[in-house]
Amino acid sequence: MSPSQERRSPVMADVARVAGVSHQTVSRVLNDHPNVRDETRTRVLAAIDQLGYRRNLVARALVTRHSRTLGVVSFDTTLYGPASTVYGIEQAARAAGYFVSIVSLRTIDRAGVRDALGYLAEQGVDGIVVVAPQRSAALALADLPVGIPVVAVEGDHDGDVSVVSVDQVEGARLATEHLLGLGHETVWHVRGPSDWLEAEGRVEGWRAALSAAGRAIPDPVAGDWSPRSGYRAGQRLAEMAGVTAVFVANDQMALGLLRAFAEAGVDVPGRISVVGFDDIPESEFFSPPLTTVRQDFGAVGRYSIDLLLGQMETGRDGSRERLVVPPQFKARASTSRVRR
Repeated sequence: MSPSQERRSPVMADVARVAGVSHQTVSRVLNDHPNVRDETRTRVLAAIDQLGYRRNLVARALVTRHSRTLGVVSFDTTLYGPASTVYGIEQAARAAGYFVSIVSLRTIDRAGVRDALGYLAEQGVDGIVVVAPQRSAALALADLPVGIPVVAVEGDHDGDVSVVSVDQVEGARLATEHLLGLGHETVWHVRGPSDWLEAEGRVEGWRAALSAAGRAIPDPVAGDWSPRSGYRAGQRLAEMAGVTAVFVANDQMALGLLRAFAEAGVDVPGRISVVGFDDIPESEFFSPPLTTVRQDFGAVGRYSIDLLLGQMETGRDGSRERLVVPPQFKARASTSRVRR
């Protein structure tokens, strides 16, 4: 055997020869066809391991007209939420046997989203997941490529595509009710940017909980998800009399708020209790460890891929399904009963 033959990658015919079966039988095993005897399947898989065979997905795509690739459009993956969402989607896609092609946009406008969707369509992706946490991104989903299944994550539930989202309203309600249950007369809120659907949902849940309890609803303090904006909000709230509880719309802003409180000599939770949102990995190591609301990004990824694969299998790319992932409340040391 020549050196060039030794270096040749094994092909399906090599697997068939070693396993003592036909080329068609190897193909059935690779595609998980049910009409293959267990003994034969075991023999083929052993031959695959022995030879180090890797299927040629490009050639398979030409035959099946499926690329085994899913597209993902996302925005500002420097933020924990969008980055974790994309990671969850990628892991779920890999588990289902798909590659992922990601387009990350810096600016969110209709033209940018349309171009990203068009680019992925030209790559021949089998389906697309759009992480659409901002209202402008959700509106841009009106320009969908024809014939390609699309699922939105954190998108507008009133739109024309299937959506998977965390129940932001419920998460904010849990945070606010926890603080009210500790005896606080009302709860202040440091909100996220006004064009983010998640921020809107958290404001809605906070207001609803206060209204249901018959409590005063303070004006929310503006933030932009960054620790710096939380720090500025903390400086303002530390100077205000009567503030005993604050619900912050994400953990990064809560980090800045805690820093401002520490510099102002405000004891947490002695004078002011604080709740965040997201449960970033660092939150349990804040000083004090942060009470927060956890979002299950792994479940978001699995559900979005399941919805997308369902559309691909049935051909119902115009379906409008809604899947909502419940949040989980994480009580830690940054909250306590109000001290009169």
